[in-house]
Amino acid sequence: MPSIWVDADAVPKPIRDVLCKAAVRTQQHCWFVANHRLPLPPSPFLHALQVEPGFDVADNELAQRCQAGDLVITQDIPLAAEVIEKGAHAVNTRGEPYNPETIRQKLNMRDFMETLRSSGIQSGGAAPFSDRDKAQFANALDRWLAKNR
Repeated sequence: MPSIWVDADAVPKPIRDVLCKAAVRTQQHCWFVANHRLPLPPSPFLHALQVEPGFDVADNELAQRCQAGDLVITQDIPLAAEVIEKGAHAVNTRGEPYNPETIRQKLNMRDFMETLRSSGIQSGGAAPFSDRDKAQFANALDRWLAKNR
């Protein structure tokens, strides 16, 4: 059975709560990978994997451990590209799936925005996380769970 892997260093608490409830309800193993301690409810289906602090340490561990068919939750576009290449599924915390057809475009846009920011152009950031975002994520997760039972 595929697992769920969470890039948990920056996952919003409402998304962590949705993941925990869904994993326990469906008896789906869910791994939270972070460089700090994460409080999780006691369950044989919820796992916290704490890695050493450092740039991309959690991402590298997650990319190494996930397998084809697994689901990866991440905001990190390069990590999403890497796990898609391995045959895993990826979705961000707002419920938007990453896929092989669009990941290259997202990487290019990310690089472009990074170039703008480094040259001093203020581009703003993502909108604040909302209840709508949480609902869209929960729907995306439920669709993946239904397909992978």
